[in-house]
Amino acid sequence: MKPLPYIASLAGVLALCGCQSRDTAVRVTNQNSPGPVAGNVVGAGVGTVAGNVAGAGVGVVEGTVATTRNVFDPQPTRVVRHWKMETTADGRTIQVPVDYLVDEEGRVIKEIPPGQAFR
Repeated sequence: MKPLPYIASLAGVLALCGCQSRDTAVRVTNQNSPGPVAGNVVGAGVGTVAGNVAGAGVGVVEGTVATTRNVFDPQPTRVVRHWKMETTADGRTIQVPVDYLVDEEGRVIKEIPPGQAFR
């Protein structure tokens, strides 16, 4: 199927649709009658509700995409080992490793328990 007839019919429909204008000289109907005034009020209300519903839908989809992307794209972390000096009960001084999980900027996220850092 060729899209040209569809595009032409869509352009024709859009050309025949009117736009809302506050200028009374442009309007075709008498704005002192209750029908056009009620139509403008209802149209504005429906437009507001439809716009908010569409905006909420887009917000939900964008939030879901961002959250899903975070799950599959984990933040870079690494394990850093520090050595601290401890004195044993018999008076010897030894070095004990302490492992930390840090983020990409070197901020400590948490201390890793001994023996679990490099599994």
